[in-house]
Amino acid sequence: MTPLLVNALLVLAAGVGLATTTIPNEPEGPTRMMIAKAAAAESHPYVGMWVTADNHVRHNLLPNDRYDEARGNRESAYRGRYEVTGNYIEYWDDTGFTADGTFVDADTLHHGGMILRRRP
Repeated sequence: MTPLLVNALLVLAAGVGLATTTIPNEPEGPTRMMIAKAAAAESHPYVGMWVTADNHVRHNLLPNDRYDEARGNRESAYRGRYEVTGNYIEYWDDTGFTADGTFVDADTLHHGGMILRRRP
């Protein structure tokens, strides 16, 4: 498999824009997935878990530009896609609901009147 074809597959698997990773030895399985996730994470620095101080609301920003939000004991209360432009995030829930927020610094997200912090 050529490096160009591997890059094209990474783009499709990760669901992101242009990947620039060249894979000389054509890794298989989990290694390929780790590379795809790393390429997706490079698109913005906010991938990961974001939580309110009381841990009631938890946003998991996935590297494939999808999110999974939990509320209280309800895991996956909302799921959908998101897009980050600079420090601004827009959410499109799978049910049609939309929302947005602002990353005020590397570890703080203001969203819907809530303050979420990056979970280490």
